[in-house]
Amino acid sequence: MVSIDQIKQLREETGLSISECKKALEDANGDMEKAKEVLKQWGKKVAEKKQVREVGEGLITSYVHGTGKIGVLVDIRCETDFVARSDDFKEVSREIALQVASMDPSSVEELLRQPYIKENSRTVKELISDYIAKLGENIVIHRFSRFQI
Repeated sequence: MVSIDQIKQLREETGLSISECKKALEDANGDMEKAKEVLKQWGKKVAEKKQVREVGEGLITSYVHGTGKIGVLVDIRCETDFVARSDDFKEVSREIALQVASMDPSSVEELLRQPYIKENSRTVKELISDYIAKLGENIVIHRFSRFQI
């Protein structure tokens, strides 16, 4: 039996629904780390299914480094305007812009293969997959531009 406190903690750490957190904890017999792994596996399956869906909405996100010598524009797409306006989508857009500024990828494909700058054990593609699972919509990095003086 899992406690409400465990469910609440897992929800705060992952941002996923209460029911998903409860089910993952039950599958993991109350082990928080195993539950996170269960959620990660479920998220991968959800992301795979959603990657064929059309993306007609999104955001253009900008980032300019504090020195003013590096700037980035990222065109990131999702399925609905509702998700495009969400804080989570804005957050992932900003993370992608920071990644581009820091790592200077030459293409979207290269960007997706790069280790995520804030957590080197994951790739940018895995980061995107986590947000697809969290938001329930396909997310695609359409294009980006990086400027440097």
